[in-house]
Amino acid sequence: MTTLRTWHQRYGLGPSHHTPGQHRRYSGADMDRLQVMRRLTAQGVTPAAAAAWARRMPDNATAASAPGIPASPAPAQTRNGGGYAIPVGRAGATARGLARAAIRLDAPALRDILELTVTGTGVIGAWDEVLVPVLVGVGERYAATRRFIEVEHLISRAATEVFGAVRRPPATELPQVLLSAVDEEQHTLPLEALAAALAELGIASRLLGARVPPRALADAIARTGPQVVVLWSQLRSTGNPAQLDAVLAAPNRPLLVAAGGPGWAAVPAGVTTLDNLTEAVQAVSAALGPR
Repeated sequence: MTTLRTWHQRYGLGPSHHTPGQHRRYSGADMDRLQVMRRLTAQGVTPAAAAAWARRMPDNATAASAPGIPASPAPAQTRNGGGYAIPVGRAGATARGLARAAIRLDAPALRDILELTVTGTGVIGAWDEVLVPVLVGVGERYAATRRFIEVEHLISRAATEVFGAVRRPPATELPQVLLSAVDEEQHTLPLEALAAALAELGIASRLLGARVPPRALADAIARTGPQVVVLWSQLRSTGNPAQLDAVLAAPNRPLLVAAGGPGWAAVPAGVTTLDNLTEAVQAVSAALGPR
């Protein structure tokens, strides 16, 4: 995994023993140090500081009882974001850690936390339990201050990289799912999360990205013949139901035409509304049938 390689190369938290010509083997003590590293970064400690704590562990210590490892460490005092905080409601320690890293604009920590969360809980867990609370909190801060756009952009960039790194189905499996933002819609992160969550189930998809004009979408549908089309609208200004009508009227109509996002005031009959990532994954899987 990228994070393990990074921690090994950058912070010296790798396997204690390596036999040339063989795979690296992590000992129990090595794994305990990695658990400490993960816990501290999730709580907002910078990766460098967390690695320093983890390296102090003796070989006979455990992640739960290692001497000198604080149970609830305070975030590093440097680059603390100027005293600002992102509200995350009742979300857990990992979301709070991500929020602290975001306000510090600590891109490596953001990626580390998200990678570990995706590995541990899957894409849906990372999205629902960690990313969404932080993004909502950033939105609240922006509404109150008209600031923190740079924080939102950095979180989104880190999430894009992590979701993009989720292993995709083999190239021999042709995608039957087409994901697209509607015309003039620039928000695509929910679609990136959906593509990654589907990939975890072995379902291939095509993601067209942001601001896809109706003609371009129609051309893509005609050339690829998808069984599922999901259109995303974040803003009411972009949620024009005529774009859904056009998909329904396609010569080879997809089995499932779905509308995701809060931008749709209404959808035509025959269109499935998707309210969350879990629902979207279930709807797409059901439309494709047993695999």
